[in-house]
Amino acid sequence: MSMAGNLRKVTGRVGGLRRVARLARRRLQVDLSHPVRSPLGSSVVSCVTYQDGVRTAGGEDLDQAVRRVRGGGFLWLGLHEPTNEEFADIARLLDLHPLAVEDAVEAHQRPKLERYGDMLFAVFKTVCYVEHEELTATSEVVGTGELMVFVGRDFVVTVRHGRHGSLGPLLEGLESDPDQLAKGPSAVLHAIADQVVDEYLSVTGALQADIDEVETAVFSENGARADPGRMYQLKRELLELKRAVVPLGRPLQELSDRPMRVVDPEIQAYFRDVADHLLRAAEQIASFDELLNSILQAHLAQVTVAQNEDMRKITAWAAVVAVPTMVCGVYGMNFAHMPELHWRFGYPLVLGLISLACLALHRGFRRNGWL
Repeated sequence: MSMAGNLRKVTGRVGGLRRVARLARRRLQVDLSHPVRSPLGSSVVSCVTYQDGVRTAGGEDLDQAVRRVRGGGFLWLGLHEPTNEEFADIARLLDLHPLAVEDAVEAHQRPKLERYGDMLFAVFKTVCYVEHEELTATSEVVGTGELMVFVGRDFVVTVRHGRHGSLGPLLEGLESDPDQLAKGPSAVLHAIADQVVDEYLSVTGALQADIDEVETAVFSENGARADPGRMYQLKRELLELKRAVVPLGRPLQELSDRPMRVVDPEIQAYFRDVADHLLRAAEQIASFDELLNSILQAHLAQVTVAQNEDMRKITAWAAVVAVPTMVCGVYGMNFAHMPELHWRFGYPLVLGLISLACLALHRGFRRNGWL
């Protein structure tokens, strides 16, 4: 019996076998980061149907799944980086709009929400924090991917690009709450948006540690020697995160305020909560950006002060050295009549005067903080 057949058999059981079913689903459908594909197709990761919030089948042929939900329920089809050829049959079977299909396959889209008749097409930027032992001027801090969602009356199609942003935990969480899942495809859309925005908050929290590290280095005793490349790299990574977070505000606002046929009215309140979390993430990113600007300006000020200190020291020593240079220059002109030129104590007297003048200058510069 195939793994898909075992999965259908296991998920039909109750009680103690439910845990086994979760493990089987995780191996077959959930772990989107795993290189092994589903037997449903080279890019199809999961294909499950739901009736009244309860899974009815999984791992079956797509045509069968579509026919199953025509009388009620909905289909959830998960894809990972499909090609045009792989997506063509799916788009034709579900009557997906060609423009949305093109965006889903090509990726590199801004977060957005588009309406095509009774279908919604949403684009989310997924992010993850890239662990690193030490922050350098070339460290990757924020990894990004994309997640496209097609939402119709009886289907949800998710298309993921990138090696992170797995929907496995989300699927399990939804299946543990049949009442919420019974609200239809819009419940899945909300859960995806909620997970994506929660990840934004998680990444901003992780970035706080890197910013604190840079701030500590700048305001340490040797702050003028801190590497400005680290600050610039953090600003670049923060900009990448900002590009993912800020454009999503308008789509979430539309989902929470504008009536839509495929969005359950009860779900709109949940979208308002997600929009509030997104606003908090955007505010954190803005504050981080301002803080990094302040840190960079403080570092530049420290460098300027250090350079001024060096210039004052150089100027002070140049003034001290100028005294013996001037005196020795005068006596090196080889004139016949020079002051005290033929006196026995003339040479030590001139050396003594030079030393006294240099000591006086050195003391004066030290008292004024130049040396």
